[in-house]
Amino acid sequence: MVDPQQVLGARVRDALVAAYGADYADADPLIRPSSYADAQSNVALPLAKRLGRAPRDIAAEIVGHLDIDDVCEPPSVSGPGFINLTLRPQWIADAVTGLLADPRIGTPAAAEPQTVVVDYSSPNIAKEMHVGHLRATIVGDAIVRVLEFAGHHVIRDNHVGDWGTPFGMLLEQLDDVGDDSAQAGLLRTDPNAFYQAARVKFDSDPGFADRARERVVKLQSGNDPGTQRLWDELMELSKDYLRDTYALLRVTLTDEDIRGESFYNDMLAGVAEDLIAKGLARVSDGALCAFPAGFENRDGSPLPLIIRKSDGGYNYATSDLATIRYRVDKLNADRALYVVGTDQALHFKMVFAVAKQAGWLPEGTDFEHAQIGMVQGKDGRRLRTRAGDNVTLSELISEGPQRARALLDEVERDDQGLDLDAIAADVGIGAIKYADLSTARESAYIFDWDRMISFKGNTGPYLQYATTRIRSIFRRAGIDETGLQGPILVPATAERELARKLLDFGSVVTQVSESAEPHRLCSYLFEVASLFTSFYEQCPVLKADDDQTRNSRLALCAAALRVLTVGLGLLGVPIPNRM
Repeated sequence: MVDPQQVLGARVRDALVAAYGADYADADPLIRPSSYADAQSNVALPLAKRLGRAPRDIAAEIVGHLDIDDVCEPPSVSGPGFINLTLRPQWIADAVTGLLADPRIGTPAAAEPQTVVVDYSSPNIAKEMHVGHLRATIVGDAIVRVLEFAGHHVIRDNHVGDWGTPFGMLLEQLDDVGDDSAQAGLLRTDPNAFYQAARVKFDSDPGFADRARERVVKLQSGNDPGTQRLWDELMELSKDYLRDTYALLRVTLTDEDIRGESFYNDMLAGVAEDLIAKGLARVSDGALCAFPAGFENRDGSPLPLIIRKSDGGYNYATSDLATIRYRVDKLNADRALYVVGTDQALHFKMVFAVAKQAGWLPEGTDFEHAQIGMVQGKDGRRLRTRAGDNVTLSELISEGPQRARALLDEVERDDQGLDLDAIAADVGIGAIKYADLSTARESAYIFDWDRMISFKGNTGPYLQYATTRIRSIFRRAGIDETGLQGPILVPATAERELARKLLDFGSVVTQVSESAEPHRLCSYLFEVASLFTSFYEQCPVLKADDDQTRNSRLALCAAALRVLTVGLGLLGVPIPNRM
């Protein structure tokens, strides 16, 4: 065990048992960060009422039973009863040396692995992805990577919009132009142009509009082979676009991860029938509605969740309820994360409430709305083009590398023959992704090219540069860092601080897997990179005074490089070998 918090917590818990008996074996040792030591235990404060004694006296008694000399300097008590714990340099050195041989870098495998469905990205078929899909795609993919690294079985689920009235229009347009035409090819390269052409024809040609409406009926009936063939072709052409977009973003979604709205179409009637049978849905104003407890309109009347519209059609709520049943019954999901915008919060609260009432979300199954905040422009409003349109994802993906290339051209470098365009692609995409991920996912953030494509501050390029700087040390030394085994020594303050921070990697990854908050990993990696910069500036590596110090510092560089590369990999941020 190398996680200082776990080690210290276990020792404090043992001291509690020694002092007060087995009833305290499960007490939270309350290990917290401290300004005066590596950590402090605040456990004496909540025990004061239980034991009827002063917290400082309890803290002193715990310290008297604390067997921690091999890990810490002698502990002290401060304030109302804080137990201050300072790790011994040798313990830190031994623990960080152990990370070099640990493929998991101190990350414990999940004690009880879960099957987790992560619902993310979810664009509409035959439409170009816009900036609103950016965060759901990037954050969702980072959550998936972290959960898998933590040892869980993760099922990616791209719940695309591939059903409903607009598809009659799109299918009729595809039938008109031919699926091997240049116009059909737009579905691969410019889906919005194809959609807009169909929309114009739908609005201006009554005959086309009538055929489109008839096509919807044929599609939903499932009995028209020609319509089914067109729908399959539409899906394949759109998948080409999605595949290319995800590849540019370095996102791990594949065609096999797509379970669109159409997948659940045959289950919708059963959802409605079961809710009626359970007494959870009734007709209101011609529509079948559920009225989960605790949800009200502004006038205090019950707020309905529409299950079946008055015209007999189903909507998103019905599809989402069918999805929940499928994920629980067929995928055996223990947990599901819906990486979707904050504006859908009420919808998901109501859907989850109805699913629980119906018994479709059993006790112990955790379905969560991992809320995603809005991407804003510098004016604090939704990010749009100058013409007022939604910014397309393709615009951002192409502009990022262009701006990164301009930044790289300003850097003086000794390396010749580098593929700067490839490096710029990594830097530009990495900058976009990191700017998104480093913001708490439920918060809105301002999309600012000047801030995100910079080698200064908490940015993707800064962290990418930190990794390439470390790699350059090993190139100059002529050493393969993967073979270094230490031992690592930490006599200098900068060495100790960097080594101590590296030991937190496993606990941070575990925390992110539990909270689904990638920004916590971003903050941690930025701290590591900043501490490495201080270490590099204060502690000569290749020009160290002796071989032992040189080898130790090289090994510490190797440990830092592993934490940064694995951490950025979990975020999905690409890392160029040189910059």
